[in-house]
Amino acid sequence: MILSASRRTDIPALYGPWLLNRLGAGEALIPNPYRAGAGTRLLFSPETVDCLVFWTKNPLPFLPLLEEIEGLGYTRYYFSYTITAFGPELEPGLPPVKERLAAFQALSRRLGPSRVDWRFDPIILDKERTPAWYEKRFAALCPVLAPYTQRCILSFADFYRHLGKNFPRPGREEMEETAQRLSEVAQKQGLPLFTCAEEGDFSPWGIGHGACIDKGKVEETADYPVGVKPHRGQRGACGCVESVDIGAYGTCVNGCTYCYATKSHAAARSRFSAHDPQSPLLTGWPQAGTVWREKRAVSLGLGQLSF
Repeated sequence: MILSASRRTDIPALYGPWLLNRLGAGEALIPNPYRAGAGTRLLFSPETVDCLVFWTKNPLPFLPLLEEIEGLGYTRYYFSYTITAFGPELEPGLPPVKERLAAFQALSRRLGPSRVDWRFDPIILDKERTPAWYEKRFAALCPVLAPYTQRCILSFADFYRHLGKNFPRPGREEMEETAQRLSEVAQKQGLPLFTCAEEGDFSPWGIGHGACIDKGKVEETADYPVGVKPHRGQRGACGCVESVDIGAYGTCVNGCTYCYATKSHAAARSRFSAHDPQSPLLTGWPQAGTVWREKRAVSLGLGQLSF
């Protein structure tokens, strides 16, 4: 099994001690995001988790926990680390970018560049944030991060109803111009670029279709071949393989104004205040009447080492 922590919320930034407790206990309760009163009781172990994927914009609170996580036997993991072009106007809850850049470098020095992916996502194009605007900011970040990673994953903003018209889907010409400008910057640094869940073809600018959780990355991290299927629950253009997400929507308090996973920041703060690191649930405690379907993790390993 591939364990994702998490597309739905920033677990490393906000819920690290809870995750450490869940890894130690070998189980977690995951509410069904589409069906109230239902969820999954996930049972797992270091032997059945082939790879852990940590998604974050701020791993600083999480760094001191890595040694304990590894001590539990969870040594096969990598980070999908988002650093965007934005500042506190769109990301008010994050530490200064200099601190997050330093954390990226520290992670890479500890784990190696192959285990820290850089996500430059989302790209929101409007009158102020033009392709040239992104080029300038990407050019400032790229020399700092390129030596510490082996790939950068790009994604243009998608429309979500709860965001209204604040972040419309950009036009094709704007997207292509942005791709060309970012590619020219990345090529100077020798940094491969990939897209995430993008239907368009950006290969003329050397940008390939990518996946945040892809088979090759998982096998490289696990150091053995795995039998995986495409993730049917993701967007149509998503190339990710199947994983189990341990997070919950509407629980992130980073406050990013473009967040697809948090519809109400006030509700997220309320759920965060109900968080107890000792609970099997991410926020709150199990309620009577909830139906928990048991799921036992199974290793996807094919039984041989990679050479």
